[in-house]
Amino acid sequence: MKRTLQTLILSSALLAAGASQAAAPKAFTVEVTGQGRPLILIPGLASSGEVWQGTVARLCGPQAARQCHVLTLAGFAGAAPIEGDLLAQAEQQLADYIGTQKLGQPAIIGHSLGGFLALKMAIDHPAQTGKLVIVDSLPALGATQLPSITPPQLQAMATQMQSAMRAQDGATYAASQRRAVTSMASAPADVERIIGWGQRSDRETVIKAMGTLMASDLRQDVAKIKSPTLVLGTWIAYKDFAPRAAIEATFQQQYAQLPGVQVALADTARHFIMYDQPDWMHARIEQFLD
Repeated sequence: MKRTLQTLILSSALLAAGASQAAAPKAFTVEVTGQGRPLILIPGLASSGEVWQGTVARLCGPQAARQCHVLTLAGFAGAAPIEGDLLAQAEQQLADYIGTQKLGQPAIIGHSLGGFLALKMAIDHPAQTGKLVIVDSLPALGATQLPSITPPQLQAMATQMQSAMRAQDGATYAASQRRAVTSMASAPADVERIIGWGQRSDRETVIKAMGTLMASDLRQDVAKIKSPTLVLGTWIAYKDFAPRAAIEATFQQQYAQLPGVQVALADTARHFIMYDQPDWMHARIEQFLD
């Protein structure tokens, strides 16, 4: 009888472990810090969850009464890639994760590509999405130069961009990546860190995700969002191409259909606001969340 009971206990444990393993998300890994109100943080294209290190220390420290769930998407910054549509899988698996972990309606902070994913969560899974903080991300990145662009034109542009990226040899791809990142952060150490994540990212995953981002247009879909939303943008890196007022107008126009959205632009930060102007960003996020 004793041996039978032990066998049953062991079998139950193995079944539970198997079920847990089956339910584990494959489209991202998660690092959890702190105790209290849940907060999900999603990094951008080819970035590690490490990008949120300072934000986690500020928002989910011992006195903050928050619990940070920091994602790193599959194929980015050394994480193993997966087959299929990364963003679609990440969205569904994040909804599943929120349900499995009983997080209710956690606030979601997303940077760049992560901001796009946060918007998709709020559109498609409103019952599992709390307040949104979108860090330098737009509903239709491909429409910034031509607001009247059509879905077929967006798709054609994205396909052309992907083909050009795939045609690059390794050295050209790396040089292009470095050139892009140099305009996204101010401190050399931050630039090198971001480049390092890109170098450890799966190239095809990056190309596919970038294509999805460029081909998408959520400008009308954001009208479905019920979550209070704070959008934090930047402009200084683009000052040679457009004045601050024009860039702010782009943010306002792209989010025009989102009821009650708050938009604020940093004055000195480049794309990685969490590195260039952390105090400005964190203060606004804290005020918004509280």
